[in-house]
Amino acid sequence: MPHATLPSPGFQALILCGPGASFSTFTSTPQDIPKALLPIANRPMVWYPLEWCYRMGLTEITLVTPPESLEAIEAAMSQNPHLTSLPAPKPDILAPKDLTHETGTGDLFRLPEVHSAIKGDFVVLPCDLVCELDGTALADAWMIEQAGLGAASGGLNQSGRIPMGMGGEKIGRRGGLGVWFQTKGEGSIKGEETDFIATTPLPAPIVPPPSDSLRRDISKLVYTVPTDTLKDITEENKSFPVRHSLIQKHGRIKMLTTYRDAHIYFFPYWVVDMIKRNENFESISEEVLGWWAKAGWQEGLGDKLGLREIFHGAESPDGDLDASQPLENGIDVSSLSSTWISNYVNTITTTEFTRLASRVQNSNIPQAAKMLTTKPKLTIPPILAYIQPSGPSHPLIRRVDTAHLLLTVSLRLAKLSSVEEVGKEEASPFAHAAKIAHKQTIPKRCRVEAENSLLAENVVVEEKTNIKESVIGANCKIGEGARLLRCLLMDNVEVGPNVQITDCILGRRCKLEGGPAKDDEKTILKDCEVQDGQVVEWGTEAKNEKFMRFELPSDEDENAGFGDEAFGDGGEGISI
Repeated sequence: MPHATLPSPGFQALILCGPGASFSTFTSTPQDIPKALLPIANRPMVWYPLEWCYRMGLTEITLVTPPESLEAIEAAMSQNPHLTSLPAPKPDILAPKDLTHETGTGDLFRLPEVHSAIKGDFVVLPCDLVCELDGTALADAWMIEQAGLGAASGGLNQSGRIPMGMGGEKIGRRGGLGVWFQTKGEGSIKGEETDFIATTPLPAPIVPPPSDSLRRDISKLVYTVPTDTLKDITEENKSFPVRHSLIQKHGRIKMLTTYRDAHIYFFPYWVVDMIKRNENFESISEEVLGWWAKAGWQEGLGDKLGLREIFHGAESPDGDLDASQPLENGIDVSSLSSTWISNYVNTITTTEFTRLASRVQNSNIPQAAKMLTTKPKLTIPPILAYIQPSGPSHPLIRRVDTAHLLLTVSLRLAKLSSVEEVGKEEASPFAHAAKIAHKQTIPKRCRVEAENSLLAENVVVEEKTNIKESVIGANCKIGEGARLLRCLLMDNVEVGPNVQITDCILGRRCKLEGGPAKDDEKTILKDCEVQDGQVVEWGTEAKNEKFMRFELPSDEDENAGFGDEAFGDGGEGISI
């Protein structure tokens, strides 16, 4: 794994280990195998955001998980070879007592344990993120655009607040940064979840950024909503309503419908206070970003969200401004210029403003001083959006939150050249040391396409098998004459002789019973999922079916069917 190119950027990271509701076949018992431990290309899912953090030099990491999954994640962090091989220090694991798998991300950040764990600027990541893009470049772009170094907010002081005038805060509160990726093109999935976003260009810099800088693809977010919600809005209104204030504020707006929120967020500390004040914020991606983006152009919305109190509220005695001291001491208000007063209006707190206004409104002072009786303008820090350009040459960014994506992304990563093929410097950060752990154990009378497959440690492959575009976990056994095409096998799976499977995901320790090659009955599965520990009897033919220990809902049963696709004969040796 490449080392970070820059020193630690000064952030802390929170990786949210979610419920995995869309992986019902494999996460029905989250105390045994939570979503964060499902394998993507033979590595635990949570390995990918952890590796991303370490690669950018970010080492203060906290995994947030419901209590019922705590023991499983702790065991994996101390035993799984992929997780134990990550650099030190190891991440902290936080399991708030009131956190459940149904808790929204907005509610999560209002939990006392999570709120107290955040000490300064922070990065939020999902446990299902697979991102080849270097996080250092994102952090660098955010720090440049927001005119401050990492953690410039200074964190908390002894009284539990961020003091004014610390680092980048001297020139105003800084905004945030989110990441969106294209869902169309190579590797696209029909019906994949997308978000509707609207952006406006940033002011042109005096010195153009380098040609390879991410800043060229960063804009200001002015609207975001899931595409499904947008459809509901347009159906209800018979059109897409656009506020006049948005058009008046921004003359150039770009609207995108084929991108998805990666749930990578660089946040300044004050965002925690905004979430805490607004208990109706259930989701970071929808409510927090959505209302924040609209507050930048919708008059009065920032006040409704409590941002004036957050930005300009009375400071404690150890801050730059002390609300307990009379403001007029040593100041002759009538002698001040209108320029000084205008500048000062933009910096004083609401409490100080109210106190000062009450003292001067009836005074015989110049008209310029009466400007202090007018409510100062509230400046909303922007939420920036990095919109990754589309194209096969750009780094992979994906959320893996459905079984289809689990299979698709695993197969895509299986095509990456191994370290032994191209060397450590040229290999992807997600490349394995070797595509097939033990080539010498593969019989000659079989075919394993190594260029697009992964076989982990201690995999037994018997003769006359045919394995194409598949990922096979540790300690699996593939029986004689079996055929596998575009499949994902988790650890300790047994595929019996002459079984044929296509586009299937097999859970840990499950077994597909085999039978004679010339038997009239065959086990042929297509687009199926088999739960951990399940046994599929010889002669089963199924399509779009989930093999689980409990009865399926009726809508799942309607999708069940049968298929008869078979594989061609295997060749000889390993195809490298």
